[in-house]
Amino acid sequence: MSNRVLRVANSTALLEEGIKAIQAEQKLEPAFPADVVAAAVEAAKNPRLPDLDRTDLPFVTIDPVGSMDLDQAMHLERDGDGYVVHYAIADVAAFVDPGGPIDLEARRRGESMYGADDKIPLHPTELSEGAASLLPDQVRPAFLWTIKLNAEGAQVDAKVERARVRSVARLDYAGVQKSIDDGSADPMMLLLKEVGELRLHQEAERGGVNLPMPEQEIDCSTDPWTLEFRAVLPVENWNAQISLLTGFAAASMMVYGKVGVLRTLPPAQPDAVKRLHRTARALGIDWPAEQHYPDFIRSLDPTKPNHLAMVTACTMLLRGAGYVNFDGAIPEQPEHAALASEYAHVTAPLRRLVDRFGLEVCAALCAGTPVPDWAREGLAELPEIMRESGHKANAYENAVLNLVEAASLAGRIGESFTGVVVEADHEDPRKGDVVVRDVAVTAPISGGAALPVGEDLTAVLAEADPATRKVRFTHAG
Repeated sequence: MSNRVLRVANSTALLEEGIKAIQAEQKLEPAFPADVVAAAVEAAKNPRLPDLDRTDLPFVTIDPVGSMDLDQAMHLERDGDGYVVHYAIADVAAFVDPGGPIDLEARRRGESMYGADDKIPLHPTELSEGAASLLPDQVRPAFLWTIKLNAEGAQVDAKVERARVRSVARLDYAGVQKSIDDGSADPMMLLLKEVGELRLHQEAERGGVNLPMPEQEIDCSTDPWTLEFRAVLPVENWNAQISLLTGFAAASMMVYGKVGVLRTLPPAQPDAVKRLHRTARALGIDWPAEQHYPDFIRSLDPTKPNHLAMVTACTMLLRGAGYVNFDGAIPEQPEHAALASEYAHVTAPLRRLVDRFGLEVCAALCAGTPVPDWAREGLAELPEIMRESGHKANAYENAVLNLVEAASLAGRIGESFTGVVVEADHEDPRKGDVVVRDVAVTAPISGGAALPVGEDLTAVLAEADPATRKVRFTHAG
């Protein structure tokens, strides 16, 4: 998952032209072949609806404003001194024939790609924003997870089964957070806060890591375009914990059944942690020897210049994430080190190919039935498909971000800004990266002497070219 979320209002012609140029450069095709669209239109008319009817549960969705590809809907309730989490995940397989046009195109794409207000979806919008999406007041086929938690928020039981569900409301993060803060929230949203905070505590107890990276928001309704860094709302973290909880349950099922596909991350190497200790000392941040690195990362405040540089340095611990498939034997390294647990992607099948397969495996394991041949046979190719699509998605997002950053600063060459150097080149410390908060831009910077990492400095804009998508600063020091 990316730490940078791009949102744009009222895209200008310049942005649209720039994005089209990026898509052509990276050989990305937003439009679907005619046979794929035709198959999606037909599938939307005839979904495979399960017998189990759980439309009695008043599910709600929580997503960014305007979202239409709604993968997840939740319903939370108390269960004695514990809780029951009902989590409905869109059943894409109810619309997709294995080996058919939609399936083959999804395997070619791997995942949806996001950049500004433009999206290259995994599935045609007739499904991803229509018949398969958990839109309000619509009966939809779904994988219904029922997960029981104890009073401390620890999982005690989990199952998944196909069911018909209906969302009663499409909520957004800002609106839910406001209602919680002003006391007008629905009781279930208060339960989300309660369960979310318990799960965050469970994460800390487990030794999980969540880097507090600020997000960039882009608004193209202004001229010139503007950007800003935004802190993640608490409700976004609580909501994410429900998704993570489901991923943990799915992974546990797969490992027990010895078949599936996991999201993995290798553990941090001791030498890497030692280097970070040295970085903390250089930045003037106290890191007691007995404090484990997940607890240290949780203590960082990215609004402080030296802490922001430290957060950037800590990203080195989270490199190497991937997928591993297995059938008959558990992988040698099955864990996701940042989550301190085994974990599987199963909560975003509208936007990520691997989730459709993971859901199918878990549903079969829970029902005690054989995993469908198409799902079992497809496991082997998923890690490579997702690796390639992940690289493409990151390249696309980075290019769009660079375009918007360059466009937002065009015409301001020679102006001075206050910035924080978050990283210096190991071979040439006169070069590095600077975060300029006033314009919410991260870009290369160079100076005549070693850059003061983790300190405020004056950065002079030397280059901002939307055509090449380059931004560059200099420092007189």
